[in-house]
Amino acid sequence: MSKKKLNLNATCPIPITEYDKVMLAHGGGGSLSNKLIEKMFFSEFDNDYLNKMHDGAVFNSEKGRMAFSTDSFVVQPIFFPGGNIGELAVYGTVNDLACCGAVPEYLSLGFIIEEGLPMETLWKIVQSVKFAADKAGVMIVTGDTKVVEKGKGDKIFINTSGVGYVKEGVNISPENCKPGDKIIVSGNIADHGISIMSLRAGLEFETEIESDTAPLNHMVKDILKISNKINVLRDPTRGGLASALNEIASSSGKGIMLYEDKIPLREDVKGVCEMLGLDPLYVANEGKLLIFVGEEDAGKVLEVVKKSEYGKDAAIIGEVQDSDDKIVKLKTSIGTTRIVDMISGEQLPRIC
Repeated sequence: MSKKKLNLNATCPIPITEYDKVMLAHGGGGSLSNKLIEKMFFSEFDNDYLNKMHDGAVFNSEKGRMAFSTDSFVVQPIFFPGGNIGELAVYGTVNDLACCGAVPEYLSLGFIIEEGLPMETLWKIVQSVKFAADKAGVMIVTGDTKVVEKGKGDKIFINTSGVGYVKEGVNISPENCKPGDKIIVSGNIADHGISIMSLRAGLEFETEIESDTAPLNHMVKDILKISNKINVLRDPTRGGLASALNEIASSSGKGIMLYEDKIPLREDVKGVCEMLGLDPLYVANEGKLLIFVGEEDAGKVLEVVKKSEYGKDAAIIGEVQDSDDKIVKLKTSIGTTRIVDMISGEQLPRIC
């Protein structure tokens, strides 16, 4: 019996026409990333789980609802103030599961290592992975290791996948945000991106700007205990606060209003952004949580977040509007209103 083979020359035409090659900006979390994902991947792998455009897939199993997520980490440099690629990889997947409303339990760990990486460096990263997994309360239960020739990688890349369970009654999805929902951010924005950029540019400050990389699952667990009005959770990583909110507005079909003077931002981070010509709304975070919650529960949810190890600077920064324009707007500190659009590429490459 002959085996049928896929004739790649006979498949449908490539759906992306703007670019004939993949650009670095296609991985930046902005509009180019969205176009790549929607036209190249969503069009071929179309299904109800994927089309929710969530941080992971939530599905039913014999033991209840489960969540599954995967992420890859290529940050440069691999060690930075406040963290490194190892703990970043663990926390990134843990946070994606938590933003599905899940309790993370098990992770896989895949290493792609460039020939010549010092064993001491690899050991430090492995120890950081162990520390992060213990802090988040998850187990590394499977993995894979590959080594590529010198010059064919960039020290080390890490992939993590994770699974967790979703408790009965929890229904978190970007589709769920409702008019009147208050939007909480768990702390100062743009710390991670500016930490990386400052290190790359050799900038020195009186106080060191550190990455905010952190596990958010314990915070999520605490707020879900005290409120059943939480509709959307999102960690605004690549593309920052602006990109995450635009994705939620697009998924839900609702408009969003932000208030500039309510958004927490360190003065030194603000100063670096101004010096480098960066908009902090688009700068990556790795330990911040966006919470969309019904107005009646916003106060008590904010209070719980502020008691968390990673939430002392939390604030209510905006609300979902009763409109179907899918537009994110910002009320500026001088009283004007501007549209916060999805950035096309990225301000800072290789950020996570």
